[in-house]
Amino acid sequence: MNLESPKVTASKSQQEMYNFLTNVENYDQIMPSSKEKFEVLSSEKFLFQLKGMPEIALKIVNTDEPNLVVLGSGSDKFPFTLSIHIDQNGTGSEVQLLFNGEFNAMMAMMVKSPLQKFINSLSENISKL
Repeated sequence: MNLESPKVTASKSQQEMYNFLTNVENYDQIMPSSKEKFEVLSSEKFLFQLKGMPEIALKIVNTDEPNLVVLGSGSDKFPFTLSIHIDQNGTGSEVQLLFNGEFNAMMAMMVKSPLQKFINSLSENISKL
């Protein structure tokens, strides 16, 4: 299952955005308003929970400075990646989130809409930085 957010423009430069997104503590600032829990587990891993959803652990699994930050699932039961592409755009940056997960058809049907809303919310909050 592949989902993508709209491309958004942020006032931070490409390098500033990359630096922001490689610091896991900063993800607390861009979580949706439905966030009930946020906890930093290590310098590369954090856990969060949204209302009505299970806890999800994310870790930074790959980076390509200053263009890309890839977050991966902290659970083998729910394998996915969330790639954050960062491009320079004038003095700011343009950011797009791409979600890729391998789920059975039933699971994909259940999580597609909440996941799309989640990445759209992250994207929208990034645009406010």
